[in-house]
Amino acid sequence: MHCPFCQHEDTRVIDSRVSDDGATIRRRRECEHCGERFNTFETAELKLPAVVKSDGRREAFDERKLRTSFDRALQKRPVSSDEVDAAVRVVIDDLRRSGEREVASLRVGEFVMRELKKLDQVAYVRFASVYRSFEDVQAFREEIEKLERDLPALEGMQLPLLGGSMARKGKG
Repeated sequence: MHCPFCQHEDTRVIDSRVSDDGATIRRRRECEHCGERFNTFETAELKLPAVVKSDGRREAFDERKLRTSFDRALQKRPVSSDEVDAAVRVVIDDLRRSGEREVASLRVGEFVMRELKKLDQVAYVRFASVYRSFEDVQAFREEIEKLERDLPALEGMQLPLLGGSMARKGKG
C-alpha cells in the first residue's frame, strides 16, 4: 500500500485487529520511508445481485439507498443506529445468500418491511404506505389490522402502534 503522506510504495503492517462486528479488519501501518503511521480498513467485497426495478431497468445494488430507506421510515422514531445497522446487515445477508444474480426491487422491499416490522411498527406502516402505494385511509387501516394480528409474535420487542405501554423490551 502506498503511503498517503509521501506516496512511497512500501508500508508495513504493525498491528491488525478485527472490528467489533467481525466484518472489518483494522490495520495499523507505518511507512518505510517517512515513518508516518496510518490506519487502513479491510472488508470482504462480495458481489450482491443487481436490482431489477418495476419498469425493467437494472441497477447495481446500492447499500446507501437501502440505508436511506430505513432512515426515512425510522425518522424521529426511538430506534438506535446499531439496531438499524443490524437490520441493514440482515437484508444484505439475505440478498447475498439468495445466490441470485438479479433480484426484483419488490423482493428487496419485502426484506426491508420484514426488518422494519421487527424494529418499529410505525416505521413499518410508513414504509408500507409508500412501498404498496396506499391510495386511501382504508388501505392504512387494513395494513394496521394485519399488523395487529401479527402482534403476538412482536409483543414486547418495540413500542406499541396504538396505545398501551411505552416501554421497550430491555429498555426503560
